[in-house]
Amino acid sequence: MKRILFPTDFSEVATNAFVHALEFAKLVQGELVVLHSYDLPPMDDQFFPENFSELYDTVELAHFDLFKDEIPKLREIIEHHHFEDVKMYHRLMEGDLVANIRKSIKEDEIDYLVMGTSSATDWEALFAGSNSGSVILGISVPMLCIPFGVDYKKINTIGFITHYRPKDKLAMNKTLALAKSIDAKVKCIYIKNRTSQIDIETIKEWEEFYKNEPVKYFMFQSDEIKQVTLDFVANEKIDVLAMLTYKSGFFEGMFVANYAEKTASDIHIPILVIHA
Repeated sequence: MKRILFPTDFSEVATNAFVHALEFAKLVQGELVVLHSYDLPPMDDQFFPENFSELYDTVELAHFDLFKDEIPKLREIIEHHHFEDVKMYHRLMEGDLVANIRKSIKEDEIDYLVMGTSSATDWEALFAGSNSGSVILGISVPMLCIPFGVDYKKINTIGFITHYRPKDKLAMNKTLALAKSIDAKVKCIYIKNRTSQIDIETIKEWEEFYKNEPVKYFMFQSDEIKQVTLDFVANEKIDVLAMLTYKSGFFEGMFVANYAEKTASDIHIPILVIHA
């Protein structure tokens, strides 16, 4: 059985993503691990040793109370959307969000990470700098990122952005594995611009390698990568857009940067992030 990790700060953004996490768990016949991570404030006990422990205990208790109060709200969402059959477990962890996600992925044998993002919390720590736009290294499982305000809809078609590199083939294999498990199809897009160096033989080799798989290929020649991709998503009715994040300027421009400004994403569908 697949295991899906859902980190939450109980914000509106996370609550919206929770419905997607439940739907995804049901779709892949998986179970959900709900993680709430919190940091204790830095304190120097040499200045007030008499109440140092008491202050930490107060902060911990506040987070425990928040966790305890929010869980029933998640249960209400489950009942409202009729997800009673989805198994769900809870983890309350003190410490750095990214470190706790990594720890949970290992300890709970996680297969997928589903999350929303917001700029006002530790979610930004998931991205390795505003310039690179790359999701932080060390998260080894595919991550389904849910733009705020995007309602769930059934995944029938997964778009896959490729540059026909060897590492792209590994990401394609993961995308196809998911697609076949949920009876979806894959539409593979390659946008050739002035710096592209892929030859036609490489493309033919890919098509031959995946000839028995549910995948269709699209190639466009343009330097307007963002607009071509947006048109592709709309015209081909893409439900989820999958991409490899290694040195992905596209990922920065269309996803990370928008959240940094706390505005709606240009892409109004979930993004399946597969890490190099």
